[in-house]
Amino acid sequence: MKLAITGKGGVGKTTLASTLARLYADEGRTVLAADVDPDANLGLALGLSQEEVDAIVPISKMRTLVEERTGANAANKFFKLNPYVADIPDTFSKEINGVKLLVMGTVDVGGSGCVCPEHVMLKAILSALTYRKNDVVIMDMEAGLEHLGRGTAANMDQFLVVIEPGARSVQTYHNVKRLAKDLGVTRVRVVANKIRDEKDEDFVRSAIPAADLLGFIHYNTDIMDADRQGKSPYDFSPAAIEEIRKIKAILDRDESL
Repeated sequence: MKLAITGKGGVGKTTLASTLARLYADEGRTVLAADVDPDANLGLALGLSQEEVDAIVPISKMRTLVEERTGANAANKFFKLNPYVADIPDTFSKEINGVKLLVMGTVDVGGSGCVCPEHVMLKAILSALTYRKNDVVIMDMEAGLEHLGRGTAANMDQFLVVIEPGARSVQTYHNVKRLAKDLGVTRVRVVANKIRDEKDEDFVRSAIPAADLLGFIHYNTDIMDADRQGKSPYDFSPAAIEEIRKIKAILDRDESL
């Protein structure tokens, strides 16, 4: 199972990513959760303390590692475009509640982006994750899909777009679906979060094709309490867990087809 979870900031994609990761881990499956969002907080959502999260150095900031694997340094402007990275997920991940967390980090670039050693490393690692045959891989992405190349995206089982009941979130879904199509991915599904009432449900159903809608996560103060305390929503909100468990059941059926 390989899932890329995306959506605009603040919609709750990390809540979904962390809860799915822990549900699969509780089943005894090998789960690797990759935090690919520049606002990295997947560690907190999985159950790490703030101090433990602060101590993690993102892969993109490991200068020595990047230089070793790509051959890039101050004296050498040429570097490998396909560095060896297969060992990195297991070597540099941190295990919490049965989930291996890999914090990818981001690359600060201007303009339309760059082909730099750090960017090459991140793409190579994401590609390596998609080849972990028997593992559950969950990527907590930023809104765009810039980290995913054509070959990497083609190996993902699904893109899950987390939305709120609003026009801007729906627009994000359409943008992700368009970008995914450009990358050769046709399965893009939606999870609607922070649903307050039937009006919100009706709005989502009117905006999202039924085949793309995985389910709803209703507005839940337990999740807010967990966030305020820097705790995992998995340990605070039985109601949200059950809703996400139903979403997981659909994903499991997809995997078995």
